[in-house]
Amino acid sequence: MRGFPVVAALFIGVPLIEIYLFIELGGLIGALPTVLLIIVTALIGVSLLRAQGFNTMAKFQQEVATGQLPATTMLEGVALILGGALLLTPGFLTDSIGFLCLIPFTRQTIIAWAIKNMKVTSRGFSSTGPARPHDPNVIEGEIIENDKKPYDQNK
Repeated sequence: MRGFPVVAALFIGVPLIEIYLFIELGGLIGALPTVLLIIVTALIGVSLLRAQGFNTMAKFQQEVATGQLPATTMLEGVALILGGALLLTPGFLTDSIGFLCLIPFTRQTIIAWAIKNMKVTSRGFSSTGPARPHDPNVIEGEIIENDKKPYDQNK
């Protein structure tokens, strides 16, 4: 329930910003050029998404083939999907954020920041503190190997 105000603000704030930008740009260059600009940015975004998607898939396959953990590459794939969805959403703000997700340098910078600032906990992602179990039934322990034979009941 803590994230609800943030989500509500995004669902209300982003469309209001987009409407404002449509009105302002439409007043400067006209309605038809504004609509055409949105269509052109979507087409450019789709072609960029396709190229970056193929590159990321090839990088993923190469890392798996060499036995490396492709965690960062998988996050790049998530960023590409997010960027593609934002580019297909009409609006200048969403297009700007979408392009940031598709440009390799900015995408990698965003992912590095997210990895640095987010911790995975048993309840999901958190931005503070190390991962700790929240379940009171979880008991932490340590296993010590013992080379001695178990008690022989036949003696």
